Parts: sequence; structure tokens; C-alpha cells
Amino acid sequence: MASPDVPMEVAGVRMDVPTGQPVVVLRELNGARHLPIWVGTNEATSIVFAMQGIKPPRPLTHDLLISVVDALGHSISRVVIHTVEDTVFHAAIEFDHGIVVDARASDALAVAVRTKSNIVCAQSVLEDSGLVLSADGELREQPAPDQAEADVQVREFRDFLDHVDPEDFQT
Repeated sequence: MASPDVPMEVAGVRMDVPTGQPVVVLRELNGARHLPIWVGTNEATSIVFAMQGIKPPRPLTHDLLISVVDALGHSISRVVIHTVEDTVFHAAIEFDHGIVVDARASDALAVAVRTKSNIVCAQSVLEDSGLVLSADGELREQPAPDQAEADVQVREFRDFLDHVDPEDFQT
């Protein structure tokens, strides 16, 4: 059985300093995970324009796509980030009449931001490529499930030691 999709939002567009490539950062709506997706300069510009409400003098490609969908009497229901292979994210744009179109994640996100459509991510993609925000404000890999369980056990044992009374061990 497929795991449920995780609702996401665009947290922002940043520049990856080492590579100089733009990164769209998605944030889990009901959790702490983030998903960085490296995109091209044109797609990053398109997403930033849409987020800031900037209207270019002539329609960009993503604006054109939305205009065509509107002219045909339809709308975009949601965008799904469904797969990651190596470092390439695959997405789909779902329309109101049930049609699903394969898309690059960057294009799908540019369309979603413009139309205020829901963005969701497959749980498996988030588990594989999601990051958590550390106390120092940096995005870091998620702790492995075994490590997370070990951390819980250590905290519970420390709590036990903090509250144990020597009389508890007398026979």
C-alpha cells in the first residue's frame, strides 16, 4: 500500500553557495522536514516572481501554461513530487478533471506557486531526501530511525537515573 502524500509549502528560494545553483526549499506543513530541490535559474526566477507577486511585461512559459488551462475551462488541483532518482526529482501536475501530466519538479512548483495549488510530496521521497532544521539553523540529514530510537532510550534512562532513589534497590 502506498504511503500518504505529505502536504508541503515553498519555504523559499536560495542560492547554493558552492555550486551557485538555485535551490527551492519545500517545508512540511505538519512537521519539521524540509526538501531542497536544485532548479535552473529560469525556473527559480519564475518561482520568485510568483512568490513576490511580480508580473513580467510578457507572460513567462509557466504563465502561458496556466492561461491555456484556464482557456480550456480547467484548473490545476495539485502538484505531486512523487519520485527522486539520484538527485533528480520527478513531479506530476494533477488537473481538476483527473488528468495527470508528468513534469519536472521545478516547472510543477512554478505552476503551483502561481495558481496557489496544493503541493504534496510522496512520503518515500521525504524520507529519502528530506532534511531537518538543526538548532544552529542549518538543514541537516534526518537521524536514522535506529539512532532516533537510541536517543529516546538514552533520554529515558537519564530521566530514570535523575529520579531513582537508592532505597528502591533495597531488599
